[in-house]
Amino acid sequence: MEKQWWHTKTAYQIYPKSFCDTNGDGIGDLPGIIDKLDYLKDLGIDILWLSPIYCSPLADQGYDISDYYNIDPRFGTMEDMDRLIAEAKKRDMYILMDLVVNHCSDEHAWFRKACEDPEGEYGKYFYIEDCPDGKRPCNWRSYFGGSVWEPLPGHQDKCYLHMFHKKQPDLNWENPKLREEIYTMINWWLDKGLAGFRIDAIINIKKPLPWQDYPADRADGLCSAGEVLKHADGIGAFLSEMRDRCFLPHGAFTVGEVFNEKPEELPDFIGDHGYFSSMFDFNETIFGGSGNGWYDQTPITPNDYRSCCFASQKKVGDIGMLSNIIENHDEPRGVSRYIPEGECSIPAKKLLATMNIMLRGLPFIYQGQEIGMENVEFQSIREVNDISTLDEYQVARKAGLTPDAALKAVNRLSRDNARTPFQWDASANAGFTDGTPWLPVNRNYTRINLASQKNDPDSVYQYYRRLLALRKDPRYAETVVYGDLVPVFEDQDRVMAYYRTSAAQTLLVIGNYKTEPQTLTLSSKIRKVVLNNLPQLKTEGDTITLEGYQAVILDVSSDS
Repeated sequence: MEKQWWHTKTAYQIYPKSFCDTNGDGIGDLPGIIDKLDYLKDLGIDILWLSPIYCSPLADQGYDISDYYNIDPRFGTMEDMDRLIAEAKKRDMYILMDLVVNHCSDEHAWFRKACEDPEGEYGKYFYIEDCPDGKRPCNWRSYFGGSVWEPLPGHQDKCYLHMFHKKQPDLNWENPKLREEIYTMINWWLDKGLAGFRIDAIINIKKPLPWQDYPADRADGLCSAGEVLKHADGIGAFLSEMRDRCFLPHGAFTVGEVFNEKPEELPDFIGDHGYFSSMFDFNETIFGGSGNGWYDQTPITPNDYRSCCFASQKKVGDIGMLSNIIENHDEPRGVSRYIPEGECSIPAKKLLATMNIMLRGLPFIYQGQEIGMENVEFQSIREVNDISTLDEYQVARKAGLTPDAALKAVNRLSRDNARTPFQWDASANAGFTDGTPWLPVNRNYTRINLASQKNDPDSVYQYYRRLLALRKDPRYAETVVYGDLVPVFEDQDRVMAYYRTSAAQTLLVIGNYKTEPQTLTLSSKIRKVVLNNLPQLKTEGDTITLEGYQAVILDVSSDS
């Protein structure tokens, strides 16, 4: 693997709508992000990924774009965006935007023109088909429920394809004119000074054509989008063209949201000459998934989490570098997901951070993760904003769950868990806004907030700062960033441990994923305790005793 400038960095995802509001309208904005750049730099962040801030009707929180060339007034102005890029550059920080080009908004000018003349130039920018008597071209199910086909406005004998929300018509990548429009837009943003993009839902741009039905997997007679993806071949032609036309000439950093890739395709995606610089590891997030819906998903255990992480590391090896996450805007809070119920303590949050960030790959921190923000406890489905959660609630109810049971099932995985406002302090609305927040603040904000942790050396926040600093510490950087990863103690119940090895040294990362102590025999001599989430480490001869949820990083002799 060739070394790249971004390998030594740490990335941070900002969900702008919920980060920091400076004008009191209850919605976070670009000036708020600029105001917090010094905070992020001090945390140890180098790369900032902004979830969509383009003009949008917000049917899917900005992932339905109505104008790729303008900033939505809710978030600020293009002048604010230019200032953000400039201020970040002053701090040696890099800005990524969300690239959403599988679909646009039904309020985009392209789609409006397609509705006016489905047979014209813009009609070919989308997948528009004849639907006589409402007969659909195929039985695919949208990611948000229901058929992917919707009647075309003004043309009841025609329908258009939307793999996501009905207000998100899919763009027809088979059309070279459409691709040219996209490449022009990408290069326009890169020319403005963006460092690159996080690339949304990109695996969906290639459809298996011609349209055909696949076996139904629910009573609605439809098949899942995941099943559809299995039958789509040839996406590489699109992705390599986009790389060559846009990313390579600008030296851009790109990280793909990629599901369903085949192991043999990994070099194509993230090898030295891959379509993208990196791709997210979703192995842990998809664990236990069920075709029946969220209500039937198997909760992940500590041993499962360990197995998922190690499987991803083994699969990628030295092909490239994954981007590792604990949570993001589409997932619940990681501490509420990967720490068993009733065990979500401060040491447990630090252990989870240690196990994830010390993996080989680029760490992506999601806003609020660094202070240990937790899931929301919805009292009613009426408190839910997320369209995906609302759909899954109905799926659970139709499966026979009571309202309370259905609410509990979707609460565990709701995207709203990560979208509540950042908890800056214990003042009204957690210091996020002087107005009424667009989404209610998590009720635990007086207990969990940045202000209470900022100057506390034992806080989750300060632990994250120390952990992220290891990636830049010249004593350890080569091993942490590029060292091999070798799992150890895999047969020990609820112990997650691995070596990070380089020619210079061997680090042992080890955590007790239980509430009670565990004693382990080491095969290497401890030379130094590099980081410890508890005040002390009990050692005796070649054994160590880890307290409940204790995590340590040890510099050990290399004869392991």
